[in-house]
Amino acid sequence: MTAVLFDFSGTLFRVESTEAWLRGALDEARLALDEEQLAEAAQALEAMGALPGGVAPSWLPEDVASVWGVRDMSAELHRAAYTGLSRHVPLPDDRLHDLLYDRHTAPSAWAPYPDAAEVLRTLRERGVRVGVVSNIGWDLRPVFREHGLDPYVDAYVLSYEHGVQKPDARLFAAACAALDADPGDVVMVGDDRRADGGAAALGCAVHFVDHLPVTQRPDGLRPVLDFAQAAPRANGGERRVDQ
Repeated sequence: MTAVLFDFSGTLFRVESTEAWLRGALDEARLALDEEQLAEAAQALEAMGALPGGVAPSWLPEDVASVWGVRDMSAELHRAAYTGLSRHVPLPDDRLHDLLYDRHTAPSAWAPYPDAAEVLRTLRERGVRVGVVSNIGWDLRPVFREHGLDPYVDAYVLSYEHGVQKPDARLFAAACAALDADPGDVVMVGDDRRADGGAAALGCAVHFVDHLPVTQRPDGLRPVLDFAQAAPRANGGERRVDQ
């Protein structure tokens, strides 16, 4: 492999818990809920799937359904989709819906998986180019800079900047072009079999990791180093590598 593409959320980083997310927004708004109210609101927000990078919605309200499938195509659609979900949860101040959305974009809301720095650093040492390919509606580069991982990334290909979202092969093609890499010599690493699996249509190999809390997945990325160390495959070789 000459290059590796990584998904962002659930692959290299994991967003904070819904309760921590809500606490942070309440603190910023200088508002307070008692512990029972906070737990109930956090549970309701989680059920709605209102935290980007968190769990999927248990159901889609009619006012959100029309934008949900294309939410990663632009910053405006992404904000509309997630604030639309959160507005179905009663909160003590209407400002909180936008504050919640803004908070999830803060570097402090994200934690890298324990082996992320090691894997990215080792790839850089081996001369393997690295790209981040994400379905997202905001600029995640500050997250990588804050956590010291930006020096290991050669290119960021973000859906909202291209108007194309995974699994559309065009987003993976843009990433391969940015890295000057032949798709046949690239592995895509992600946690979403549908979205990230779209890279296979371009000829990339694909490796899946589990979307787990950071404390429960200490070394899920390390197998990538084995793929990156292997010699390029002959034509007709296996194109897909799963965990």
